[in-house]
Amino acid sequence: MDQKCIDRINELYHKSQAEGLTPEEKEEQTRLRREYIEAIRRNMRANLNSISIQEEDGTITDLGKKYGGVQSE
Repeated sequence: MDQKCIDRINELYHKSQAEGLTPEEKEEQTRLRREYIEAIRRNMRANLNSISIQEEDGTITDLGKKYGGVQSE
C-alpha cells in the first residue's frame, strides 16, 4: 500500500470526525482499511516466514519451511 492510500484513509477519518461521510466515502474508507490490514498481514507473514532459529545442537531450522508458511485466516 502506498503513502497516497494511507493519506486518503487519514483524510477520510478526519472528515468523518469533523462533518461525517457520504455513503460513497464510507464505502471507500471501508475498502481502503481492508486493503491496509491485508497489506500488514502479508508483511507480517513474510517476516514470520523468514525466521530461522539455532537449535541446541547447533543446527539451523528455517521456521517458514518447517511449518509451510502461515496461511491467511
